[in-house]
Amino acid sequence: MDAGTENHRKSVALIAIARVTRSVTAGMITIAFPYYILVDLHYGASVIGLIYVAATIATAILSFAFGMTTDTWGKRTTLLLTSALLPLSALLVYFAPDLLTIVTAAMLGGYSATGSLASGGVGGAVQPVQNAVLADLVPKEARTAYFSFFSFLTGIAGAGGSLLVRFFPIHALFLAAAGIAAAGIPFLWFVHVTEHRGEWRTMRQTRTIGKFSATGMLNGFAQGLIVPFLVPFFLIVYHLPKAEMSTYAFWSGLIGACALLAAPFFERMFGFVKSMLVTRGVSTVLFVLFPVIRFLPFAVFVYLIAPAFRVAAVPIQQAELTRRVEDDELGRALGTNQVARLLASSAGTGASGYLIEGALLEIPFFAYGIVMAANLYLYVRFFGSKKGVSREETA
Repeated sequence: MDAGTENHRKSVALIAIARVTRSVTAGMITIAFPYYILVDLHYGASVIGLIYVAATIATAILSFAFGMTTDTWGKRTTLLLTSALLPLSALLVYFAPDLLTIVTAAMLGGYSATGSLASGGVGGAVQPVQNAVLADLVPKEARTAYFSFFSFLTGIAGAGGSLLVRFFPIHALFLAAAGIAAAGIPFLWFVHVTEHRGEWRTMRQTRTIGKFSATGMLNGFAQGLIVPFLVPFFLIVYHLPKAEMSTYAFWSGLIGACALLAAPFFERMFGFVKSMLVTRGVSTVLFVLFPVIRFLPFAVFVYLIAPAFRVAAVPIQQAELTRRVEDDELGRALGTNQVARLLASSAGTGASGYLIEGALLEIPFFAYGIVMAANLYLYVRFFGSKKGVSREETA
């Protein structure tokens, strides 16, 4: 084994350690934050919806900015900077004297809850940078497997973080979360990565990036409609206590993490487009039924299973994007895709907050089904045939 390969393996392991600590923190915050806002501080669903909107827009802006610096300043420097935001945000919540400080913390930490933990649901601004670094360390043909395994680690650690909510008072939990997230940052200093410095004024693969951004926009809008409100839905409709909800979140995260390991299997069996159709199609049907059948065991079943089908496609999509875009534009491509997804999700989240507070609980889930159908159509339209694919898109 040559020195370069050994350094790459060590770097992958170091990134994995940092990712686990972040994911434990994200799992804690995903459950604790809505309870903190709705129960401890006695605000309504519209307030938490607006906080999620602000955090989503901030994460989108940060994702784009950090995508630019990844290709120009360097991957490791940007990775260290973005990783510091999550523990800083948790500390701000712990010491927050007012709602404005909490909103600021949510914006820095990316408490948008617009996706699974596997795809950067909390602290999402770091995700494009981390994926760009990982793509640099592993060969193209192995990226789906690596993205799948890293997403698996995220899900397992996030599930564990959700379970930890049982053992902390809500307010004190944010201090513990800050310490756990900060513990992984020093490992990133020793990551070896080859820098591919790009010219920020020019991008050659705008067509490819635009197609992924369009599908990401619809996917993000659909996520924003329902994902941030799954935990509040159980609180509002079924009045679940924090301890019981954290248990369900743990099992949902665990099942989702295991589903991520199936991503390479789906890719080999179905290919990119059919994998998206199968996994996202099943989850869409389940989420549309979720608010209609008001039966707690069924709701828990959907909460456990539907996110697993959604996230199973995430490593496949990430790997496909990294294969189609050159290394010196990869940070910007991933950042742009994240921006499109998050800005669209903020619109969905803002609308759903008012709908849910107005007792129109079913409407966001029905709208989710319509938007996801359009999203899957675009995958078929853009990527379903090799005819007419330009050299730019297959580089």
